[in-house]
Amino acid sequence: MREIETGHGTARAHVHVPDGAPRLAVILGHGAGGSVDAPDLLAVTEEATALGAVVVRVEQPYRVAGKKAGPRPPALDEAWLEVLAALRADELAGLPLVQGGRSAGARVACRTAGAAAADGVLCLAFPTRPPGRPDAPSRQDELDGAGVPTLVVQGATDPYGVPDGGPQTEVVVVPGDHSLRRGVADLRPVVRTWLADRVR
Repeated sequence: MREIETGHGTARAHVHVPDGAPRLAVILGHGAGGSVDAPDLLAVTEEATALGAVVVRVEQPYRVAGKKAGPRPPALDEAWLEVLAALRADELAGLPLVQGGRSAGARVACRTAGAAAADGVLCLAFPTRPPGRPDAPSRQDELDGAGVPTLVVQGATDPYGVPDGGPQTEVVVVPGDHSLRRGVADLRPVVRTWLADRVR
């Protein structure tokens, strides 16, 4: 584990190195009130390292500080990009980059894909609209704005809805809800195949 100072506090980077020479970098963020130890994030970590990726699970500064609620999106995005810059100067130097995460972490990955010059985005349980809030603005534009090849793995009964696919966005629906706990076995081969196409 590595601690990285940002303008919004200390972040933690949990770095997983593959056997042999790294061929890809995968950086993953957690959900709004969640942990980097969520089952779907751990499953992606295992699949990616098996493909030769360096995987980094990032704890945002507010979670490191023990807070349950995160700051506004600009602060999350700024901290994320600062962490990424530090990692690219070291562990991830010279590697093609896939960034992603679950729920709120997926939103951060989409919003910052351009600034990060990411080669792809991996979204787990992308939260299209808050449950019970059909009047709330859709977050589909964040997903569409990633601008790079994007994989979304979504639970069939996710109360946040299932986002639309697009020219660069593949949406795969698996069993389960927003936690994706029931869909972990199903997401593994999907993620493995998609990530294999990003390896150089």
